[in-house]
Amino acid sequence: MAKPVKLLSVGALTLDTILRVETLPVHQGKFIASDGVQIASGMATSAACAAHRLGAEVSLWASAGDDAVADQLIAGIEAEGVDCTFVRRVRGARSALASILVDAHGERIIVPFYDGLAQADPEVLPVADLTAFDAVLVDVRWPGAAALALKAARAVGRPAILDADTAPLEVLEQLLPLATHIVASEPAARIVCGQALDPETACADLASRTDAFVAVTGGAAGCWWHDRRAGYVRHVAAPRVRRLTRWPPAMSSTAPSPSGWRKPCRSSRLCALPVRPRRSNACASAAGWARRIGPRRWPWLRRPGQPETDALF
Repeated sequence: MAKPVKLLSVGALTLDTILRVETLPVHQGKFIASDGVQIASGMATSAACAAHRLGAEVSLWASAGDDAVADQLIAGIEAEGVDCTFVRRVRGARSALASILVDAHGERIIVPFYDGLAQADPEVLPVADLTAFDAVLVDVRWPGAAALALKAARAVGRPAILDADTAPLEVLEQLLPLATHIVASEPAARIVCGQALDPETACADLASRTDAFVAVTGGAAGCWWHDRRAGYVRHVAAPRVRRLTRWPPAMSSTAPSPSGWRKPCRSSRLCALPVRPRRSNACASAAGWARRIGPRRWPWLRRPGQPETDALF
């Protein structure tokens, strides 16, 4: 049996409060949720859990406070099978929180909070030698740590993968040149390249700024990736998954979480696939994530494993 790929995931660790509403608010007021749940999440954390379920050995490098929330977060992620040895605890800091409203169609509003003390730049990596890892994945929520990890990964010839999502322009411009692989959300691509650009044009623009592999995700519209050999941008449509449960209704690949596509896209097993099937596999895994029936209270909160992803094909 092949040895599992080892991944270091760097960035956000948050306590997400997710509330289900029929429709998203369009004005101020009080709104009654029909259901609610709290889970340990965050971009890098969700990526770590997704990669582990797809067969990787994953370590998480994140920063949290010295509060009870951090205890809850670490316990929850360790229960998912992710190594949390590198999670930093900062005295006097508050752990990250996020409030998320999700409507009946899987659309959502996300409001995160990160304590500046907890997110202070680290001075060094948590491990001196990254050669023990086969790849390093970072998000944009802990920029100082992300920059250290990307530089160190490139220095030892490991894939340095950036999950580029909504962030200040200066953060994106700091991290983009350091990555060997960039998978950006449509909002992140527009922050860098201009709000008027469509995803295909933004993908080409991003690719012109770096020598990295570049892809831009577009939710239910699928994704675009730049084929450097051919010299143009290719598109992979989002596969559709049949309705499995009453809620959420039938949806395309990445609802309710567009970033759910980017996580399996960069996971260990998929890195061995050619680009187009890798993109399709990632879409299917994200769709399975969105539709998975599991032990958690909501069907889409449990990440699918590789056999379940394969079954969608």
